[in-house]
Amino acid sequence: MNEIKLLAISGSLRQKSSNTALMNAIIGLAPETMKFTIYGGLGDLPHFNPDIDVDDGPAPVSELRTQLKETDGVLLCTPEYGNGVPGVLKNALDWLVSTGEFINKPTAVISASPSPMGGDKAHASLLLTLNMIHAKIVDKGTLIIPNITMKMNKEGAITDTELKQELSSVLQALEQACS
Repeated sequence: MNEIKLLAISGSLRQKSSNTALMNAIIGLAPETMKFTIYGGLGDLPHFNPDIDVDDGPAPVSELRTQLKETDGVLLCTPEYGNGVPGVLKNALDWLVSTGEFINKPTAVISASPSPMGGDKAHASLLLTLNMIHAKIVDKGTLIIPNITMKMNKEGAITDTELKQELSSVLQALEQACS
């Protein structure tokens, strides 16, 4: 089987983000054929401004676009802030609206929250944006995870058996969509 190159993006800048820990745990569950690059530049992107989006755009924007072009698919893990998508993640997506890197790009979307609601509003909002930029949302590749802090230990390992199975299914769906 061919190697599948994926870009993993956490929607949180927090050092001890449960979504970043979740993203890393998901990568640990992936089969060897799935090779992940973790995008760490959300905090480096300037505020979206079409006036400065000339040529390849600012260097951090150009790097994000290049990484997306070079991948077969994307894994997004995001918290919910203020009933929506974190501003840094929305800002990154705004930089991609007019350039097409997400067009038909297989994308898995996971929203996790320590609350019982699980980030459902951020999840819905993120799917709206991704659909608008023509990402290929993977069938069976989305998941809302409530009470995430009860399903992982302090080291970032998933302790909930059912969640591990659900995440393995998301990975399998993403792998199939990228093949």
